[in-house]
Amino acid sequence: MNAILDAIYPEFNPEFNEELNTVIQQLQQSTVQIQTGRGGMGSGVIWSADGLILTNAHVVRGQAAIVLIGNRQLEARVIRKDDDLDLAALVVSARNLPAATIAPSSNLRVGEMVIAVGNPAGLHNAVSLGIIHTAPQETSSPWIQADVRLAPGYSGGPLATLTGQVIGINSMIVNGCGFAISTKAIDRFLASQSEQPRLGATLRPVVLSRGRRPIPGWVITDLTPGSPAAAELLIGDVILQINDRSFTQHRDLVDWLKLSKPGDRWQITLLRGNQQIQRQVVLDRQAEQREAA
Repeated sequence: MNAILDAIYPEFNPEFNEELNTVIQQLQQSTVQIQTGRGGMGSGVIWSADGLILTNAHVVRGQAAIVLIGNRQLEARVIRKDDDLDLAALVVSARNLPAATIAPSSNLRVGEMVIAVGNPAGLHNAVSLGIIHTAPQETSSPWIQADVRLAPGYSGGPLATLTGQVIGINSMIVNGCGFAISTKAIDRFLASQSEQPRLGATLRPVVLSRGRRPIPGWVITDLTPGSPAAAELLIGDVILQINDRSFTQHRDLVDWLKLSKPGDRWQITLLRGNQQIQRQVVLDRQAEQREAA
């Protein structure tokens, strides 16, 4: 019990309080304020010392300026955005920046204490503490849910462990809980576009009535010739599960695809007519799109 009280009330444990302050100061060094046109403001994380900044897609609209701790300001250029995943990568012309320490989100445990850093209401590098509610490995989702208290301006800032390792980027507040994008999803986002996985099927969301509750699913309306799906699936098939996981919402399929890579094997449970069957599909690479000269 004493250990729990010490963690919840740091004033009871001076050593914990001092260590926590050191970790917070390090996180503040690697957290930036992002300023956009028309007074927009948010947060970002220095992902690498050579100028890569990660933030939310909804934070950056047009030109952006990065403000480091100490009020040093740098112009930033957006090099990649994913509005569905709510991520954006920016670069600045600077070297030897205080980069964050990044850790795999797969190591998270429910109940683990975490730290959020951001820039709400014009405050520079505010801090909030909370605990993990759901971890990505439990839900096969790119989202980490925590009861950390967030406010507008925390978006794009880091979610980190008590040792200062960044395991996600804060994105939104839902029913009072914070949602952060996991580092596993961020790794996929940073991968080359040519490495994006492809299933090769055009899908339409459906809701099936099976038993006492509705079940989300996806009906196949078209197949790309030569794609992984075309070899094993048929138009009209209804996808019910991926790797023995049912959909809790239709967005799950998009999230699982973003967390996959070419070469991953999907065991797909589907409804064909009145028969439930399984098919194995190996994801391949999405063709790289090039503009004509």
